[in-house]
Amino acid sequence: LLLCLSAYFCFLLTALGVTAGAHRLWSHRSYKAKLPLRIFLAAANSMAFQNDIYEWSRDHRVHHKYSETDADPHNARRGFFFSHIGWLFVRKHRDVIEKGRKLDFTDLLDDPVVRFQRKYYKSSVVLMCFVIPTVVPWYLWGESLWNAYFLASILRYTISLNVTWLVNSAAHMYGNRPYDKNINPRQNTLVTLGAIGEGFHNYHHTFPFDYSASELGLKFNPTTWFIDFMFWLGLVTDRKQAPKEMIQARKERTGDGSA
Repeated sequence: LLLCLSAYFCFLLTALGVTAGAHRLWSHRSYKAKLPLRIFLAAANSMAFQNDIYEWSRDHRVHHKYSETDADPHNARRGFFFSHIGWLFVRKHRDVIEKGRKLDFTDLLDDPVVRFQRKYYKSSVVLMCFVIPTVVPWYLWGESLWNAYFLASILRYTISLNVTWLVNSAAHMYGNRPYDKNINPRQNTLVTLGAIGEGFHNYHHTFPFDYSASELGLKFNPTTWFIDFMFWLGLVTDRKQAPKEMIQARKERTGDGSA
């Protein structure tokens, strides 16, 4: 039981490193975080082992700018397998590289936390993704290294990868589109549950600047709860939100009428 709880705790840290960190903070600049929180999120992001913050954010900005085109790194129009994991097995389409070069990513490297994580990324991944989840259960309550490694490290890592990839695949194919029926991203409840709040994808692609990545009335969003808690602690400022009037007007203009 303790090992399962430890593995789940590591999963939550992993998820926050991606959702609150690489995604909402560094990719979209939807809020500002003070140095201690940025260091925490960078460490959690290394536990996720999904490329460093700079590369993750770079690819994600290109994905939003050129969504569902050949310049989209994980273009969902090329099928579920490609958008889920296949895009990592092949060379990037030349449009991804050519059009990606036109975007400005200097703000990412202006952050010393991003630069530090990028410089020491391999070492930080070994420590955060594999060593700490394995050694802590062994040291604290005598769990076997074998069990700790395969459950809290390898299984947790595998699940976290696939949950993240489902945002690129399932959330671009299955679900309703109450905000913009003219784009592929959908509202997907199962992805929301797994990815701690990232499955409100039709909303997110319609209002990518919103720190909550969902309409405020939609309650299950642990990443938003975390950001709000950090705001209460004074570590977060400038949370960006889409006004309710703007959301309602967009629903009426381009939504599919499902909400």
